[in-house]
Amino acid sequence: MFKFRNYQSEIIEKGRKALSKLRIIMLCMEVRTGKTLTALGIADSLKVKSVLFITTKKVIDSKTIVNDHELLSPNFEITLINYESIHKLETTKFDLVIVDESHKLGAFPKPSLRTKRIKELIGRKYTILLTGTPTPESYSQIYHQFFVSDYSPFEEDSFYKWARNYVNITQKKVSYGRMINDYSKAKVNLIKQKISKHLITYTQKEAGFKSKVVEKILTVKMKPSTYALAKKLEKDKVFKGENGGVILADTPVKLMQKMHQIYSGTVKLEDGTAKMFDKSKAEFIKSYFKCKKLAIFYKFKQELSLLEEVFNDDLTTDLEEFNSTNKSIALQVVSGREGISLSKADHLVFYNIDFSATSYWQSRDRLTTKEREKNEVFYIFSKGGLEEDIYKSVLNKKSYTTSHYERSRVSA
Repeated sequence: MFKFRNYQSEIIEKGRKALSKLRIIMLCMEVRTGKTLTALGIADSLKVKSVLFITTKKVIDSKTIVNDHELLSPNFEITLINYESIHKLETTKFDLVIVDESHKLGAFPKPSLRTKRIKELIGRKYTILLTGTPTPESYSQIYHQFFVSDYSPFEEDSFYKWARNYVNITQKKVSYGRMINDYSKAKVNLIKQKISKHLITYTQKEAGFKSKVVEKILTVKMKPSTYALAKKLEKDKVFKGENGGVILADTPVKLMQKMHQIYSGTVKLEDGTAKMFDKSKAEFIKSYFKCKKLAIFYKFKQELSLLEEVFNDDLTTDLEEFNSTNKSIALQVVSGREGISLSKADHLVFYNIDFSATSYWQSRDRLTTKEREKNEVFYIFSKGGLEEDIYKSVLNKKSYTTSHYERSRVSA
């Protein structure tokens, strides 16, 4: 018979009491501490009959929630759905809704479409928000997570009204010198006080984890032609290839994106096709980590094709195959950063780095287990590329933007 860990049982009882009274709680438990099982345990303790579990497609495909549900064998039926398919629900008659990776709802100042849909779905239902990183970039991300429930601890019915009370609103300069309101500087202590009754936290350290993340940066020199292409595009904002392919970078956002692609050896053309032209980073990874089982994160789709050409049959994109063979796995960082374990890998390797601070803080912890003492994470940066500047930004919990790019290139 399944038995919860002692700390899980304590959290379940605490969560049951809080949810019975408040109708919405946030279960903020770090990776590998068992937050999914704990959330299911809270639902079972409330004696509900039907639960909707909203998560990502990658997590559903990994079967972890199904396995946890079978292991617990609770007295409720569970329906799994990914964020993109909420509008396809045939019924909204659920007693309790679990929103996995709830920080996905944190966009501000305007709520995302998915946030609006989930709010329509939840209303007055019991709600458990699940996340290991509730505010990866700013405490202003907390508002829309609770906004989905009619029982939000915040009385304000819009972010703008909420910001007047909970944010030190300033102004910041964006592209072309335009000034806009900056809502990121939230009043952290005031927010913590307001949500304290709704928040249950638990860390890896409290659970007895001793795992330490060790990050290492390795720099690769790309082909001379790659640097020539980057220089040409940055100067002219357009590049026409001999075969008629066009790279257009006529806005700051497009220029930043194209430069980031080019420095890792691929680029998307104006007609929608993509080209790979420099395998230096992939070949370096294959040589440097010879005979090692890797979990490789890439950013742009064409980078997967490049990795597959270099690694051939030694690489998979299927989590089940990765776990049952000696093959390494390649995952796009945004889809692979949450809800899955890559602990079978010897090392985590970033072929490229994402602009998002959320991606950085979540993806780096995919190797963690209670038994593992050290997680080695390697970042493969091109010499003279954007990756190091992006790394410095996300390390400080700031997503990399065109403003960062323009400042970095002026000082380069």
